[in-house]
Order: sequence, then structure tokens, then C-alpha cells
Amino acid sequence: MSYLFLKLIHPTKSIKEILNMTTSTKLIISMLSLSAVIAACSGGDKPGGKPGGMGGGMPPAEVEVITVGTGSATLTQDLPGRLQAYRTAQVRARVEGIIEKRLFQEGSDISAGTPLFQIDARTYKAAAESAKADLAIAKQNEERYKSLLEIKAVSQLDYDLAAAKAKQAEAAMSRAEQDLENASVPAAISGRIGRALVTEGAFVGKGEATLLATIEQLDPIYANFTQSGSDLLRMRRAIKSGQLKHADSAKVELMLEDGSIYPQKGKIFFTDMAVDPGTGAVSLRAQFPNPKRELLPGMFVRIRFPEALAENVIRIPQRAVQAGPQGQFVMIVGAENKVTPAPVKTGRMAGEDFIIESGLKGGEQVIVNGLQKARPGTPVTPVPLGGKVAPAANSKS
Repeated sequence: MSYLFLKLIHPTKSIKEILNMTTSTKLIISMLSLSAVIAACSGGDKPGGKPGGMGGGMPPAEVEVITVGTGSATLTQDLPGRLQAYRTAQVRARVEGIIEKRLFQEGSDISAGTPLFQIDARTYKAAAESAKADLAIAKQNEERYKSLLEIKAVSQLDYDLAAAKAKQAEAAMSRAEQDLENASVPAAISGRIGRALVTEGAFVGKGEATLLATIEQLDPIYANFTQSGSDLLRMRRAIKSGQLKHADSAKVELMLEDGSIYPQKGKIFFTDMAVDPGTGAVSLRAQFPNPKRELLPGMFVRIRFPEALAENVIRIPQRAVQAGPQGQFVMIVGAENKVTPAPVKTGRMAGEDFIIESGLKGGEQVIVNGLQKARPGTPVTPVPLGGKVAPAANSKS
């Protein structure tokens, strides 16, 4: 008998007292203590308990399924693209001089004709007043020569020279007034203006029309993208042979960089008539409304472009398809609600769904949500996608 075991059972007794116990007493104490330990570990005779301490077991995991069926689907292709402003206007200095003021807030929306910069106009104002005075004198001379011509006091040539000088003075005054007006630089179009490219005190317009800022019209906005020429040719052949039908390609969807879909649909605005020999692609352009200015030029996007209409096809959500070493497969709920993997072959896309080319015949219950809980051979509780009550498993599938 182990003295250490007895010491653990009777921590209050000394080694001497334990040694004085008879062998039979030690054996009885040890057996009683061991029985108590076993009873404590097994849960004893608790009401409702089961042998081995096991409960009733966990219920089958709940998974969301769709019942596969055939129907028509619009085949789509997601093409990468970039956003571009609907219109872009460069604000440039038309006269030379010193920038006195910047009259706008960078990054703000402005209207056409709004003054943006003020160039020092004192020289142009003086020139306009001088040209106005010269025109007045030239007009007086013209009138005087006209009256003298009537009485034959001057020749016709003298009068023509005076009239020509008056016209020259009028043209000089027009140019001086235009220069004075151009000292205030206006917005050519309505839109959002970027940062100022010059500061107050900068000398602009010397020998060139200095770029001061850029205005971009953002509503609507363009999305430029390309489509493979070979894909376009293959699709046209399929439509011509009757395998596919024409789709309404007037409306397209826009997907942002975070994967979300822009709420407003656009329309195809431009299609190039030639294939780029360098890339083998056709250039396309779509136009989208942008009233809240959420879309900005230069953003990377994807355009969901409808290509053709297919009949009698099977489509399932993209997230229901998994990939493994043997290829693509889906999980279906079969007989007795047990999970069974089924190999499939996917084809083109229909929005966010895959078109299934082979592997499914229709009627199968394919698991869409809860795949992490659906192990092959385990029972599950199928629930229709977005519903509460699942249909019975289709034994024929």
C-alpha cells in the first residue's frame, strides 16, 4: 500500500499514525476513496444521465440551400476599366501679369463664368483708357474730313485715310478692353475645380498661356474599358448560329474597388469599330449618372457587361462552387439529409452566378451558406436560402 496515496487521502494524519494502521484498514480506506473518485468522474447516478456521461448529442448543422433548376440567364462579362471626367477644361492665363488673388476654394464645385483668378489689371486699364481716347480723336477727325469732303475742301483720299485711322483706333480699343477683361480669369465650364497650380505673386502668361487650374465635370461620368476581340467574335458566332440570343446591352453595371455595386446603372456610349493591333481588344465607353460625385476620375472599376441571352441553363451562386485538387465541386444535400460532394464544370458568368455546364441535372439541393459545417457524409438540416423551412431532400437527384 502506498503511504503517499494514504497521506493524500488523510492529510491530517501523521506518518506514524498511518504506519500504525492495520493492513485491512488501509485497504478498506483506499477502496472507499477510489470508489468516490470514480463516482465523481462519472457523474454518479444523476437523474436523466446516460451511461458514460454522454448527453443527447448536438443536432445536425443548419445549412442554406437552393434547389437547382433550369431557366434563362443573361451571360455577362466583368471587364476592368477606368473612370474619366465627362468634360475637362484647363484654366489658362490669356494675358501676362502678376497673380493678385485666387478667388475659389480648391476642390469645390463652381459654375461656368465664375471668376477664378485676378491678374494685376492696372496696365490693361490704362491701355484701355488710352485706346478709348485715341478712338474719340479718330472719330472726330473722320467727321471733320467728311464735312470738308462735302464742300470739296479735301480729297477723297484724305477722307479715306481718316476713316481708316478711326477703324484702327476702334480695333485697338477692342483689344485693350478684351485684355482688361481677361485679367479676370473665369471658369469655362461648370464642374469641380482642382488645386491651384500657381500662387499669388506668380508671374504668368509670358510667352505662353500658363496653366492655372483644371475643372472637371463629374456628372455624368465616363467609364472606359476594353473587350477582347476574340471573345467578341466568339459571342457573335454563337448568336449567329442560334446557340445564344442578343442581350439588351444598353444597360451596364459598375463595380467599385471594394466589390460593391454602384446603385445606378449606366449605358454604352461608345464602341470602337476597330481592334487595337497592339492589345487585340476593342475599346468601349459607358456613361453613368453621378449626382452625388461619388465616382471620381481615375478610379479603377469593373464594368458588368451583358453579352447574350442563354436558354435552359443551370446557374448557381459563385460562393457555392469550391475548388480542390480534382477540380471544381459543390456540396449537395442527398438522401437522409447527408452531405455529398458533386463534381461540376462551370462556364460563363451570369451576374454573380456561375453557369453550370456539367455535373448538375436539376432538382439537387446545393449548399450555398454553411459550407464550413457541411462535411461529406454528415447529416445536416437544409434551409432554403433566405427562408425558414427546407423542402424534403429529393431522392431522385
